[in-house]
Amino acid sequence: MSAIKTDTGSDEERFDKAGYEVNQEPESESGVGNSEPAYVVDHGAERALCRKFDYRLLPVLALMYLFNALDKGNLGNAKTDGMEKDLHFKSNQYNIILSVFYVPYVLFAPPIAMLGKRFGPARVLPILMACFGSMTLLTVAATNFAGMMTLRWFLGMSESAFFPLVIYYLTTFYRRGELARRLAIFYAASNIANAFSGLLAYGVFHITNTRLYPWRYLFLIEGSLTFLFAIFAFLYLPKSAVNARFLNDKEKALAYHRIQVDSSSVVNEQFNLKESLKIFRQPVTYAFLAIEVCLGVPLQSVSLFLPQIVARLGYSTVKTNLYTVAPNISGAVMLLILAFSSDYTRRRGPFIALGFTFTFIGMLIYATIDVINQKHVAYFATFMMCWGTSAPSVLLSTWYNNNTPHEGRRVVLTSVGVPLANVMGLVSSNIFTPGSAPKYIPALATTAAFGAVGAVLAASLSLFMVLDNKRRDRKLGRKLDIREVPTELLRDGPSVPEFRWFL
Repeated sequence: MSAIKTDTGSDEERFDKAGYEVNQEPESESGVGNSEPAYVVDHGAERALCRKFDYRLLPVLALMYLFNALDKGNLGNAKTDGMEKDLHFKSNQYNIILSVFYVPYVLFAPPIAMLGKRFGPARVLPILMACFGSMTLLTVAATNFAGMMTLRWFLGMSESAFFPLVIYYLTTFYRRGELARRLAIFYAASNIANAFSGLLAYGVFHITNTRLYPWRYLFLIEGSLTFLFAIFAFLYLPKSAVNARFLNDKEKALAYHRIQVDSSSVVNEQFNLKESLKIFRQPVTYAFLAIEVCLGVPLQSVSLFLPQIVARLGYSTVKTNLYTVAPNISGAVMLLILAFSSDYTRRRGPFIALGFTFTFIGMLIYATIDVINQKHVAYFATFMMCWGTSAPSVLLSTWYNNNTPHEGRRVVLTSVGVPLANVMGLVSSNIFTPGSAPKYIPALATTAAFGAVGAVLAASLSLFMVLDNKRRDRKLGRKLDIREVPTELLRDGPSVPEFRWFL
């Protein structure tokens, strides 16, 4: 590959097909050879290209994820309006339909993600969206526990690989240092979805004199909009930067160059299962997965049970749903603050640890105070809960994607890691039991403990990466900036001497 410069010349051989100058350099001290560093000299062109991606891709992907989060998390709102009574649930059957979602969610994520890599996320993502929109719409016709459980099974199957494929899709457009804030903007849709769901529930639950129970309108509206938007997304999303109709030839070449030198070792590499599974030979993979486990319990506890947590403050059903809006919005804001700070400092681990700490403190406060007599403090604690769940999820996914130049391994790790965090909803849905309502002290304490362990693991892994980078620099004889090494040379990860951890 060639370095990209802004000046011009008459020698035809000095330029690539898009008109950018080829910079032939001698072998560097690092032993990297004459391959170029991950710098792009024409920053103006690069910023303009990123803006095009931001305007054309992020709004559509964010709306897709908003509908994904709505369709997955609307049971909590429906429960507050008497769904259990209307469908004649017994004992802990509500917890069972929450739990059954995660079984296919974990089982089907890797194979569907691999299909997404094979056929392209731009086509597979809208198909998955149409499927989970259909399951949500069919919930309107559910009349009993068996029907709801069946629909939740297929909902889990269709949503399983959605987030991993979106992450992979974005890594084919953005460089490593640009990814966190873009992924945060996309993921903020989840918080906004939870807030919007509360507002929608607030409005829908005022519906009277109708043949349908008010909670059914949640599923009717959300499912219909999801399915319609999936059709639009299928027609709109480009398969890759090379196929993007909104880019000219010069911009397509620049887009390819950026990913080749600072994201993927081989751009649009053909998927090879045997080669991709080698990611599990790297010990650090298991550290990332352990952090995903610790992340999953706080993430799912807040996502699934925030309405029940807020209900302990003694508000009416309508007000309870309304009061979930502000904490979720503040969570989206904190997510953006931490993600932008992470990209600016090119550090992931410290901000992940900070997010876990927010969760730990929020849960601890809520579990130890008299929430009725200290409503303002308790309500503030729900804000901290939301601060500490969204940011670690985004930054953790970004962290291990940044450290995995091989596209196939990246897809496999993400398709295991993200569902692993979500399957911890099995823990969340079984610690928030009817018997511990309305205080849910055991559930809050358990969630706080997972937050504390997650903070320690993230900080420890970050420290290991710092020390290992220094060890590698000592062996080389000088400090090597990760931006000096193109990702095309880092296909085999930490086994390559030039590899440096993205902290």
